[in-house]
Amino acid sequence: MMIFPTMELQNGKCVTLEKGRLDEAMIWHVDPIETARGWSAAGAEWMQLTDFDAIEGRDTNVALVEEIIRSAEMPVQLAGGMRTRERIEHWIDKGAGRVVVGTLAARDPHLVKELAKFYPDQIVLAVDVWQGYVMTEGWRSQSAFTAEAFLEAFADAPFAAIVVTDIDSDMEDVEAQLGLISGLAKQSRTPVIASGVVRTTDDISRLAYIQNIAGAIVGRALFRKTLSLDAALDVAKTSHEPVAQFQ
Repeated sequence: MMIFPTMELQNGKCVTLEKGRLDEAMIWHVDPIETARGWSAAGAEWMQLTDFDAIEGRDTNVALVEEIIRSAEMPVQLAGGMRTRERIEHWIDKGAGRVVVGTLAARDPHLVKELAKFYPDQIVLAVDVWQGYVMTEGWRSQSAFTAEAFLEAFADAPFAAIVVTDIDSDMEDVEAQLGLISGLAKQSRTPVIASGVVRTTDDISRLAYIQNIAGAIVGRALFRKTLSLDAALDVAKTSHEPVAQFQ
C-alpha cells in the first residue's frame, strides 16, 4: 500500500483545517519545499498537494505549487480548483504527476471521462462523502449523487485512482470505522486511495485488510506529529494483504 504524505496550502503556508473550515485553518511554520523534499528523502514515492486558495478561485499559490512540483524529487498528485479542461491541462503541462478532479466530475461527467481517456494514469477522481452524499466546492455543497451512484456513473472511466474521503471521520476526529471506504472500494473497479481516516499506524494496518485499497492519504497526523512518515511507510511496506495495484 502506498502512503501519500499530504500538504495543504493557503496563502503560501502549510495549513491543516479544523472540522473542514477554510476560514479556521491552523498554520504550520514549516518550509513547504523543504518539507516535500524531506518526505522524498524519507522514502515517499508520491505526495499529494492541495491548494485551498485555488478551491476559492484564487491563484495565490501558483508559483509555490510550480516550485514544489519541480523540486519535490517525487511525483505530485495535485488537487484544488481543477474545474476546467484548461486548468487541468495547464497543471499536467507544468509537470503534475496527477491531477485530482471532484467538483468538475459532478458538473460535467462527460468531460471528465474524456480527460481520463486522453490522459491515462494522470486523472484521479475525488469522491468526498458526507452523510452518504458526494460533496463539491471544497465540501461546501452537497450534490445529488450518493457515493455509490457517483462511482457507478464513472465505472468505465480509466482513472489512475479514486480518492475516497470520509468527511464525517475527517471533520469530527472520530475513530475511523472504515465501513464507508470499505464498501466503496469493493464496488470500485479502480484502485482506491483512502482519505480522512488515518491518524495512527493502526489505521494503516486496518486499511491493508480492505480489498482494493492501494493507498492512503496522510496529512494532519504528520503535521501534528501523532504519526511519523517513517512509521507510516514502514507499516505500509510490511503489510502483505493483496490489494489492487496502480497501473
